[in-house]
Amino acid sequence: MKRARDVRDQLEGLLERVEIELTSNPTDTIAIRKAITAGYFYHTVRLSKGGQYKTVKSQQTVMVHPNSCLFEEHPRWIVYHELVFTTKEFMRQVMEIENLWLLEVAPHYYKSKDLEDGSGKKMPKKMGKAKDDLLRSY
Repeated sequence: MKRARDVRDQLEGLLERVEIELTSNPTDTIAIRKAITAGYFYHTVRLSKGGQYKTVKSQQTVMVHPNSCLFEEHPRWIVYHELVFTTKEFMRQVMEIENLWLLEVAPHYYKSKDLEDGSGKKMPKKMGKAKDDLLRSY
């Protein structure tokens, strides 16, 4: 937590130096999630038709770590921090994202055909989220 406080203080100092007003909205997490996505765009997975997560570029099968808060949620798109190999490849520190953010933050890496949503396609029962669930507010 001390490191997080130090980073926040540094950012606050930079904002003051370039005379940008410090504003905050605790209910708006989209900007923070987009920033994290920009840093970890390479670590993106999507929920496949079979109910498994596959990395977008290499199609490697990975799973959400059982200790994760998203373990039973099954969002369609996830960005993760690290992979841990035990009996399976598990993603740790995961976060739900929207596929269109990847075109915003990494157009040099992703093409629109790589990021087809598949929301019109059927998913396995009790897997993935309906289109209405994707539009929830945080």
